[in-house]
Amino acid sequence: MEQNSQIQELTLEEVMGDRFGRYSKYIIQERALPDIRDGLKPVQRRILFSMNNDGNTYDKSFRKSAKSVGNVMGNYHPHGDSSIYEAMVRMSQDWKLREILVEMHGNNGSMDGDPPAAMRYTEARLSKLSGQMLSDIEKDTVDMVLNFDDTEEEPTVLPAKFPNLLINGSTGISAGYATEIPTHNLAEVIDGTIYLIDHPNASLDKLMEFIPGPDFPTGGILQGKEEIKKAYETGKGKVILRSKTEIENLRGGKQQIVITEIPYEVNKATLVKKIDEIRLAKKIEGIAEVRDETDRTGLRMVIELKKDVNAQGVLNYLFKNTELQVNYSFNMVAIDGMRPQQVNLKHILESYVNHRRDIVLKRSQFELNKAQKRQHIVDGLMKALSILDQVIATIRASKDKKDAKNNLVIQHQFTQAQAEAIVNLQLYRLTNTDITELENEAEELAAYIAELQKILSDSTELMKVIKKELREVKKQFSNPRLTQIEEEIEEIKIETEVLVPSEEVMTAITKEGYVKRSSLRSYNASRPEELGMKDSDEVVFCQQLNTLDHLLFVTNKGNMIYRPVFELPDLKWKETGEHLSQNLLNFSSDEVILAVYSYNELDPSKNFVFMTQKGMIKQTRMDEFSPWRTYKSRAMTAMKFKDDSDELVSVYLIDSKEELDVFLASYKGMGLRYSLTEVPVVGSKASGVKAMNLKAEDEVTSGMLVYSNGDNPVIIVSQRGAIKRMLAQELTQLSRAKRGVMILRELKKNPHRIIYMGDGQDKTLLLTNEKGQQVEIESNQYPISDRTSNGSFAIDEKQGGKVLEVKETFEYQSE
Repeated sequence: MEQNSQIQELTLEEVMGDRFGRYSKYIIQERALPDIRDGLKPVQRRILFSMNNDGNTYDKSFRKSAKSVGNVMGNYHPHGDSSIYEAMVRMSQDWKLREILVEMHGNNGSMDGDPPAAMRYTEARLSKLSGQMLSDIEKDTVDMVLNFDDTEEEPTVLPAKFPNLLINGSTGISAGYATEIPTHNLAEVIDGTIYLIDHPNASLDKLMEFIPGPDFPTGGILQGKEEIKKAYETGKGKVILRSKTEIENLRGGKQQIVITEIPYEVNKATLVKKIDEIRLAKKIEGIAEVRDETDRTGLRMVIELKKDVNAQGVLNYLFKNTELQVNYSFNMVAIDGMRPQQVNLKHILESYVNHRRDIVLKRSQFELNKAQKRQHIVDGLMKALSILDQVIATIRASKDKKDAKNNLVIQHQFTQAQAEAIVNLQLYRLTNTDITELENEAEELAAYIAELQKILSDSTELMKVIKKELREVKKQFSNPRLTQIEEEIEEIKIETEVLVPSEEVMTAITKEGYVKRSSLRSYNASRPEELGMKDSDEVVFCQQLNTLDHLLFVTNKGNMIYRPVFELPDLKWKETGEHLSQNLLNFSSDEVILAVYSYNELDPSKNFVFMTQKGMIKQTRMDEFSPWRTYKSRAMTAMKFKDDSDELVSVYLIDSKEELDVFLASYKGMGLRYSLTEVPVVGSKASGVKAMNLKAEDEVTSGMLVYSNGDNPVIIVSQRGAIKRMLAQELTQLSRAKRGVMILRELKKNPHRIIYMGDGQDKTLLLTNEKGQQVEIESNQYPISDRTSNGSFAIDEKQGGKVLEVKETFEYQSE
């Protein structure tokens, strides 16, 4: 069976690529992106052209929208009526377009996102300004193409007497391209265009003296002069657009925030609802009521505040968390020469000027041809009147009209066109007055033709015409700027006081990472020791703080965790609390909290001192740990470990002016004391320097900061249950990274190893051995011994085995 020659074998890949390519080209060119010359998308151009053709213009009465939509759909735009009507409605919305192109009677939607009435209820006509978009279209000024069924012609672009792309902006999404061009002020854009005509090499700075930035129909305040410049330079950029607000005083010490302008394309109803949700959810204290008082006189939203509330603080919070302030992103893409292009301000204006040059030339040529034809006829009529008797005789002697025309051509050297005009002449035109009229017309025509020829041959003249027409549009349609431009983008600082009611609370943080705050009522209703926690856990921090305070937690893995007190879960005193891993992504299972520090403001004169098991040490300024953006989900590195198995053993927060020494004790019984000034102050990501020169298999058990001069008793516990107190100052001050001296006498058999070292002043320690036996000791009961002493036994090693754990019992106290 032979193969049918019409069947092609193509891969799906080829077919998909080809069809999608064609579809994309269509979407880009014929649907979603505006033309750089008239600033219109095809559907908008067709609506304006069709309404103009139907005589549905500003100087005639309104006509049902459905009729206009039907005509556009039937003649030019083979798509759904809804998409045509939506485009038509948008062109009539004075909060979407800076200068409307369609006037509409009836409900054409609202800033609240309400839909317009159906097209059978509304009436529309072109606006007066639209007349300027279509003016001269009948004079062969633009290229016409056949419509979808080849029965009518439609324009590829409109003559556009003003730069509509910039004035009304555009927004659209196509395949692979999106566009977002803001609206501008008509007078400013026209001034900029005229300046560019006179100075083709104008700099962007100079153009921006005329066009300082977008001018939105909804007003508002635009911030960021530099960003606007960048957007005008590249076609891309991001600026801040915020509402126009003012704070009004009410009776009884109350205030209210009044909003009179909101950002472009923000849905007002949604915005009011969002602000009211913030009030209901109590995300911020102090909002009493949110009302929309908009009426026919203009937009007005009111946020009434409770008594003695920081109004500016509330407003800043709303700017940051609602659409009272938005980022507006420029993305200026338009069809230029059948291709989508990212365009800058100057490119748009240049393309527009070239377009107008083209239009005026074509119009002048059209007018010239028309004038020359008429001049030819007038010359013929004047000649006929000057030899009137012969002309009449010739006509009377002819058989019919055709013969008369031919005789006039042969006998009197008239052209066919002139002969036609003469035989059609009415008798009353033979009066004496008519010759004067014709002579006047001939003079006017000669002057007009000379003028047109000058325009066509002299580009300066041509540009004069373009400028004159632009000035006329400006004179007739200009209106003051609505959007205020501010030089700098204001950084919004939200004071915690605005968000959080000030309240005294009890905070508790445990070693395993359970955190909470409790009201003083709940705390006072229980005994402090009844703090809810797991049996294996212990308290690291328990203090009365204000909700406006802040906490820094240091973990053994070298991480710093930040939490404002108000963000700790508010729970009863007897509840366990919330584990940090519920929010922190990098909190590992074997991580524990070593120390917690509370503060009201970060103090640059305070330093953290970090000491690690593998003998590293560093100082870092407290203000290096100011709250970071992702603090809720990520801890910050407080110390980087060179060895993955390393961990922090001791942390201190000290005043950098204090004269202190570092005192370190190692597992194998070595001690070392040196001045803290030998430890450099470095950044949070640094690994620090060597603190102690450790023997093989030795590690730092603990480190302390002690006075350079004075007495600091330290308490040491060995794995054999021996306890010894000594003065840190008994060790001679050496320098950093030395091996140090023995602080326990080395025994040949079963030597003592240090498993705990801490402050020996007023401490209660709980020792637990292998068999689970526990003994509680008071540090002050042990006398101060010398460096070589091995102390005295507190628990019998032979009976219960080694001491596994030493816990400091927590003293509950409120500030």
